[in-house]
Amino acid sequence: MRETITAALKAATKAQDKRRISTLRLVQAAIKDRDIAARTAGKGEATDAELLELFAKMIKQREESEKIYADAGRAELAKQEGEEIAIIREFLPKQLSEKEMDAAIAAAIKKTGAATVKDMGKVMAELKSAYAGQMDFGKASAAVKTKLG
Repeated sequence: MRETITAALKAATKAQDKRRISTLRLVQAAIKDRDIAARTAGKGEATDAELLELFAKMIKQREESEKIYADAGRAELAKQEGEEIAIIREFLPKQLSEKEMDAAIAAAIKKTGAATVKDMGKVMAELKSAYAGQMDFGKASAAVKTKLG
């Protein structure tokens, strides 16, 4: 994953794509921050699954900013956030559709033997380990709560 981002940054630099360069540098900085935090906690470098979670978090932050800028009438800033989202999404695996997400949730509930909302943590842990970066876990959490409640 790290090599892919470095290669993309080199290509963007050669092409002089300023938006892509700045976004990829932000991504690399976020990865370094995650690695430093992991090192101080006594862990190694972040795994690809942890990086996928980080990218999903970065996308969610930019989506919120994009909405705020659009509501405030700052179209140029909203467009910039949208472009950054598109660049970061290139490094995420294909997102699951609603139907696929429902099937994954049903399978996770069956696998963990969850019966009540108290078992929601087990189901979410199973989903996060199996589908890191492939679904919006905020939506998944609401769907799991509905199915178990």
